[in-house]
Amino acid sequence: MNDTTSDKATTDKDRALIALLRENARTPVAEIARRLGVSRTTVQSRIERLERAGIVVGYGARLSADYEAGLVRAHVMIVAAPKLAPAVTKALAAMPELRRLLSVSGTFDMIAEVAAESVAALDAVIDRIGVLDGVERTQTSVVLATRFER
Repeated sequence: MNDTTSDKATTDKDRALIALLRENARTPVAEIARRLGVSRTTVQSRIERLERAGIVVGYGARLSADYEAGLVRAHVMIVAAPKLAPAVTKALAAMPELRRLLSVSGTFDMIAEVAAESVAALDAVIDRIGVLDGVERTQTSVVLATRFER
């Protein structure tokens, strides 16, 4: 596999490698190499290049479906004061219950995806969000079911 791409460009092999890492980042390099039909050295160098390029920025744990099913999830829509939005973002990033923070257009500025172990814990997180300096208004929708996920 000749690597003539720039640091930010990805090839079909890179995308296949990324898909395998997303499936299970703990898969041994030798197994990834076998599945991609390339050498272990090639896989290792591609992983290192993807990390250097900032395409792969970390590895994480996926939680079991049973654990996830026991969590209470919600989308908290947030209106933030424009000048304080960066501080709101920083404060939200420090809350471990937040899974994702989206910047959106429309009536709200952000949508926080929250997961908590109980309704009481979710209520406490929503309260913490609502009193943040710069948060002007929130509206919460509790997730009842996930119909599908990709």
